Amino acid sequence: MSSVPLSGLTPRPLAQGFVFVEGPRWHAGQLWFSDMHGEAVHRATLAGETTRVAVLSGRKPSGLGFLPDGTPLVVSMAERTILRLAADGSFTVHADLSGLVDDELNDMVVDATGTGFVGSYPTEPDAGVIVRVRPDGSAAVVADGMDFPNGSAISPDGRTLIVAESKGRRLTAFDLDGQGVLSGRRVLADRLGAAPDGIALDAEGAVWAAFPLAHEFRRILPGGEVTDVIDTGERMAIACALGGEDRRTLFLCAALDWNSSTLGGRRTSVVLTRQVPVAGAGRP
Repeated sequence: MSSVPLSGLTPRPLAQGFVFVEGPRWHAGQLWFSDMHGEAVHRATLAGETTRVAVLSGRKPSGLGFLPDGTPLVVSMAERTILRLAADGSFTVHADLSGLVDDELNDMVVDATGTGFVGSYPTEPDAGVIVRVRPDGSAAVVADGMDFPNGSAISPDGRTLIVAESKGRRLTAFDLDGQGVLSGRRVLADRLGAAPDGIALDAEGAVWAAFPLAHEFRRILPGGEVTDVIDTGERMAIACALGGEDRRTLFLCAALDWNSSTLGGRRTSVVLTRQVPVAGAGRP
């Protein structure tokens, strides 16, 4: 592993007081994110002013995305549904995936047309799937045999889907056509030495990936070379996003643990930021 540290870029706190922050997405000038074990969705400005968008009592919100009109979508993990949030914080079911997926749902990326790609949370090796959810809520499994599909991103041209396979310790890419069909499955980077979680793309084709058990974020080039590492100290690295006006603000979600019983409702999860030289690209 090679590492080229960037000078003067120690992560700074942006928002705190959450149980388990997940699924960061930069949208309409603010960072949106789920508090999975806090059962809520929030958004924050670059100044750190935080607003609770919706309370999802009894649910575990995870992946986020947006329809073309700006309507937020949120994964409800245990119920295996995608929820559509209204401006007043109320919600309706956008898609029910319980007939397609036996395991809990996980992360999600939504393309420019409003089509979402949602991963499952499998208990067995190579039992994970990716479900495509159309803007009208219709859904189908478009990839199987995944070893815990987790964070996902779509290239700037909309033609490539990248998925972090956590238990497989690799980044996997698919060709993506205009109809949302996946093909050409291939390994983008493997032998990572740890399990990747949430990811984000930059304009040089590199993937920023969270590694929870390693307590670090890494910038990974296709093929696996690591060009930068951010240590999160006592906290696990959970997920990341690139945003801000120039998309050079790297948002870093970190938590002391991912087990709700261990956390016990303690609000110790944070969102950090760090400026980076290469701007974000694609979606999210």
